Amino acid sequence: MSDLAIRCEGIAKQYQIGERETYRALRDALTEAFTAPFRRVQAALRRGDGGAPGGPPTIWAVKDISFEVRQGEVLGVIGRNGAGKSTLLKILSRITKPTRGTADIYGRVGSLLEVGTGFHPELTGRENVYLNGAILGMKKAEIARKFDEIVDFAELTDFIDTPVKRYSSGMYVRLAFAVAAHLETEVLFVDEVLAVGDADFQTKCLGKMDDVAKTGRTVLFVSHSTSAIQRLCPRCILLAGGRIDFDGSTEEAIGRYLRRVATDRYSAAADLEKPTITLASCEWVKREQCIVIRIGFQAPFPLYPPIVGVIVCDSARLPVFGTNQRFEHDDNLPKSMQNGIIEVCVSTSALRAGTYSISLWLADQYNDYCELRDVLSVQVDGPLPSGPQPPRSWIGSARLHTSYKYYEGDPNLMIGDARLV
Repeated sequence: MSDLAIRCEGIAKQYQIGERETYRALRDALTEAFTAPFRRVQAALRRGDGGAPGGPPTIWAVKDISFEVRQGEVLGVIGRNGAGKSTLLKILSRITKPTRGTADIYGRVGSLLEVGTGFHPELTGRENVYLNGAILGMKKAEIARKFDEIVDFAELTDFIDTPVKRYSSGMYVRLAFAVAAHLETEVLFVDEVLAVGDADFQTKCLGKMDDVAKTGRTVLFVSHSTSAIQRLCPRCILLAGGRIDFDGSTEEAIGRYLRRVATDRYSAAADLEKPTITLASCEWVKREQCIVIRIGFQAPFPLYPPIVGVIVCDSARLPVFGTNQRFEHDDNLPKSMQNGIIEVCVSTSALRAGTYSISLWLADQYNDYCELRDVLSVQVDGPLPSGPQPPRSWIGSARLHTSYKYYEGDPNLMIGDARLV
């Protein structure tokens, strides 16, 4: 016997833009089947194309989705708004029919897609527990057996016989989640339901889902909360544009997701251009045996945070030293900067006499933006000093100290400011 709980093969769902998905009666289906040939001929005559494809614009909410989930596995699904997460869960829950492809589910299915669906405002909390439980597939005996546990979890013992129309929004969603969370199913679909109630109840919901995941039930969990996904799901699928962008370890999926969010955010900026990096000045300070490099930049969006990389090459163009604030774990980095000057002080105390070229680049924690190769040429005089040396760099053989200062503002107005030297 197979240990599969879910098998999806080529799942795709196409929507007509502006069309509402409705549920039709048998007479509607028969009428549509009878009139379809005539409507196709009329449409072809209007177009004059002999029946070529046409009509209102459409969009693929999900396309060519294929994956498998083993029994007892907890699978996370992440992605930006519109990536197809909720559509996929509705198809698996048999709420929406796919345009093509198949989805096989093995075992009793429970869905926590829209908490509170089916609640009647005129009925009491008690009555709605039984009503909602029946809608979600629970038998009356099962609801009765779990009733006290559901009410205790929702923290509504004193109000269970009050009509839910008098509940606050927090009380309403607490009761709805409590009913759905106590389903006894082999397969459970969960769509962003942990964002209900206040912070304490959200923590309680997460704990409940943690318990569900540990009981051996198969769970497909959709959420924008990367911390919740990381806590509950060893494996994760990343959706982008209705397709699977990645399927594997949760840590790598979240990393890809965050990088995609950052890239999309920057790409959406109006008239986006990469930040320009302008070398303001360079000085050789003999007294301190260091090179002071001043980098002025203006960006179309804030950098979170601005990060500078430096590579020093010898006369043979071989790198002897390199540093990058990503690797240095600099605690003094500003949270963000859009315009300003970064001042980098590179010690040359461990460099042999000779001529060196310096390359620079500007980045943030997500992307590299600008690179300037061999923008400086520095002459170093004198022998290597004796005594203890700084830690080795992440590239090259030299061991040089670096330090950074940040000045926010218009770099064109700050270039000549003596304070920065």
